[in-house]
Amino acid sequence: MSRYAGGEQERATDAGRQQRGTDRGRGVIEGAFALLEALRRCGGEAGLTEIAAACALPKGSAHRLLEQLLLVGAVERQGSRYRVGSQLYRIGQAWEPHPGLRVAARHPLHRLRAATGASALLTVLHDGRALTVASVPGEVEPLVPVRNGMSFLLETAAGQVLSARGPAGSGGRLPGAVLEREEVMDGVCCAALPVRGRDDRTVAAITVMTLSAQGLQRAAQEAARAGAAVTAALVRAGASSPRLPPVLHY
Repeated sequence: MSRYAGGEQERATDAGRQQRGTDRGRGVIEGAFALLEALRRCGGEAGLTEIAAACALPKGSAHRLLEQLLLVGAVERQGSRYRVGSQLYRIGQAWEPHPGLRVAARHPLHRLRAATGASALLTVLHDGRALTVASVPGEVEPLVPVRNGMSFLLETAAGQVLSARGPAGSGGRLPGAVLEREEVMDGVCCAALPVRGRDDRTVAAITVMTLSAQGLQRAAQEAARAGAAVTAALVRAGASSPRLPPVLHY
């Protein structure tokens, strides 16, 4: 065998080892995220058997991955049960669908909840669904618990606003509004309006969820004011995001 051919064979062998290592690493990462997703589906806390069954992994493999996730703070253990860890929560808070959106929506959502009694939430279009990125629970909580990270179908009022599928004029005198009266879920009425960015594009939908169709138009008007406040805050803030300090220990 020539020196050239020998060198080519060694490089091919090294490339094969690197590929196998990459595949193993990818498999570990995929398994870890499958466990975290299983924890989410189980309500944020579960035992080893339940987690392994939820993500179709052998208990031994699930246990080894959970132990690795414990070491980096991605999960925590209380007795025999596991839950999402604080380190993962801190990292997750860095995800921003639009610069400054969650901060801009914080006070308007609370004012909207106070003015209407309705659940108030802000959603963005993500993976073909309306993903909740900020929320304040209100009167529909017994029927529809509102949580950040929840997603809704595009048939909902928020989904129609985000996908521009709402019927023209459905919000009366409120441009871009979609009013939905128990058409998706019995006992729940919604009003959703667009939130505009600096370039006047729709970057989010602000929604109120209430138990009665009576007063829905007024709730929509309050939501329109809240949406305008979010847009104004985005314009004032510009496109820059604040730099966060490292984790502080008190």
